[in-house]
Amino acid sequence: MKAIDLRTKGRERSPLETTLLVLAAMAPLFSLISISLLQGFWSLALVVWAVLLLQKKRAFAVPGFFWPLLAYSAWTIVSSAASIDPGQSFKDSRELLGFLVIPIVLAAFPRKRSLRFPVWAIFASGALASAWAIIYFLTRAYPGQRIKGFMGHYMTQAGLLGLFIAFGLAMIVFGRGKTRLAWAAVLAPAGASLIMTLTRNAWLGVASAGCLVLFLWKPKALLIAPLAAGLFYLAGPPAVKSRVQSIFDRHDPSNMARLEYARAGLKIIGEKPFFGTGPDTVDRVFQDPKYGLSGYARGNVHLHNNFLQIAAERGLPTLAAWLVFFVWAFLALFRRFKTGGAAIRPLAAGGMAALAALITAGFFEYNFGDSEIALFALLLISLPFAGGADES
Repeated sequence: MKAIDLRTKGRERSPLETTLLVLAAMAPLFSLISISLLQGFWSLALVVWAVLLLQKKRAFAVPGFFWPLLAYSAWTIVSSAASIDPGQSFKDSRELLGFLVIPIVLAAFPRKRSLRFPVWAIFASGALASAWAIIYFLTRAYPGQRIKGFMGHYMTQAGLLGLFIAFGLAMIVFGRGKTRLAWAAVLAPAGASLIMTLTRNAWLGVASAGCLVLFLWKPKALLIAPLAAGLFYLAGPPAVKSRVQSIFDRHDPSNMARLEYARAGLKIIGEKPFFGTGPDTVDRVFQDPKYGLSGYARGNVHLHNNFLQIAAERGLPTLAAWLVFFVWAFLALFRRFKTGGAAIRPLAAGGMAALAALITAGFFEYNFGDSEIALFALLLISLPFAGGADES
């Protein structure tokens, strides 16, 4: 990773540098609360960061895994130009700007002690979102309702809570002192809120993250995982047990639709392997009866799988870049976990846990296409490389 410019060392921050820190700390506060405010703060931070670059008060610094994302972005633009609807695809491609969260985080928090601001902002965001979800469930929810919290959809709520819990598990296991106690206290309501979404892919994502954290702590502790899964099932209310059982039900409409999406997605990839159909166009293409989707499946807007969706709409080269990004990020985080010291170790474990949750849930949901979830994940994997980190 390119060395971070530590121009604030030994002097007071300039007003613009302070502004960047505040904006980059405020954005995480709304990660689980408001997409509008979240994007607003990141947009303002982007402007301030660009000005600091022009003034040479910050150097452009990124972990190595940023470069596969750049390749992902470049081929997405090519795919948009070759799209069945270039206008719609280029419009959708604006979300690529979200990848700049990575260098913004590194520039905003050049000292290790400054990392406490985004970490506690994340904590507060998850705590508030969980509290609101529980209050809504107790006072306003109707039987069987899937709770969406502050989000517009319960899938987004579940995806964000899954990442939050994954990160929190690492903070509990590898954090220190009162920090561990605080995260332990907030993860109980966060877990309850996640259960209320009745979202199976997020549950599996958290299970994957939990196993990873246990392995990083003590490999033998993985023996706890089956017991925890059994207790989760036995202690769950009927609605939860029904959702768990439906994972293995071949006749469940959602499961059947995912099999249909897999067949259709592979067929689309075979027809357009290099450029795909174009970002945000797959749902229009699979309406064609030749792909064999049922009426239920045609009513959804994507293929419910990160791998299939990215390849089908952006081409196999984009999928390859995305996979390289994931592997590179995980390995870089693991190196930070081993060498980063007491302040970085829990953040690195949290980043790995978040990646595990994201990619596991992504086998059953196109969660990387949800801007709230993608921004949150990018934030979590960037934090271990801020604070003057010099490892890639």
